[in-house]
Amino acid sequence: MGYVLAMHTVAVLALDQVIPFDLSTPIEVFARTRLPDGRPGYQVRVCGEGPEVDAGAFTLRARWGLEGLVGADTVIVPGTALPEAPLAPAVRAALLDAAAAGTRLASICTGAFPLAATGLLDGLRATTHWLAAGALAAAHPQVEVDPDVLYVDNGQILTSAGAAAGLDLCLHMIRADYGSAVAADAARLSVVPLEREGGQAQFIVHDHTPAPQGAQMDPLLDWLRGNLASALTLADIADRAGVSTRTLIRRFREQTGVTPLQWLHRARVRQAQHLLETTRHPVERIGAQVGFGSATAFRDRFKRTTGVSPHAYRRSFG
Repeated sequence: MGYVLAMHTVAVLALDQVIPFDLSTPIEVFARTRLPDGRPGYQVRVCGEGPEVDAGAFTLRARWGLEGLVGADTVIVPGTALPEAPLAPAVRAALLDAAAAGTRLASICTGAFPLAATGLLDGLRATTHWLAAGALAAAHPQVEVDPDVLYVDNGQILTSAGAAAGLDLCLHMIRADYGSAVAADAARLSVVPLEREGGQAQFIVHDHTPAPQGAQMDPLLDWLRGNLASALTLADIADRAGVSTRTLIRRFREQTGVTPLQWLHRARVRQAQHLLETTRHPVERIGAQVGFGSATAFRDRFKRTTGVSPHAYRRSFG
């Protein structure tokens, strides 16, 4: 794949309370990207919301202000520690002007909140750090928030999950701009794989399956946790609860937000994650230990829930 002669300009927007990790990721990745002939692939501008930007542990004085977004090929919005803070009118106008000019816009982590506040994400699929996904969906119901992926590419507008997912997004954009060879070289310089297996679902910690609103279901849930390895059916659970299956489903949904079998599957996968992290038991044995009838059923359910296979999960977290 060929590359253009004009250097691609990336403007990294430093908003107040910017997260330093999110800010530094695109600066380092794009600034170190080399083309096949050794020339730099990008010119990077750090653009401050004001003359000085509070970055938590330090104060940032950027070389560019909001005027640095004008004429950039890509504008990146890193996350901030106060993502739901009101967006300054000047920042909103600068982002909308960039979008209208055809500039590619991308967010890292909670940088999706400022983008959403402009309305640019309305009607689009987007992601953010999984801890902030619920808040993003609640604050901006017109946005289809997907908490399970590392990044979402809508063409002109891209969003990424938290922290290291910003690396995945930057490498994805480099590959789109200059091809796989240049992106692979940038990945090697960053000492990361060009593509990571799975999404951020594998990093979400479900310490507990959905908790009921009240204590009515507690005895049944305790019994389910103690019988994960058993081949339980909906009828078995209803018998234990002393109600019909129809009543069980209704009450379970009311108090946990999911069906009994959905709750059971999630509890089994969480227990399997624990065993994969802390034991060297074969995957097939772990599947049986947590109640899946076959190794195939276990692998399918595990990957559907976490986004990766049991073997890949163990390689990452074992």
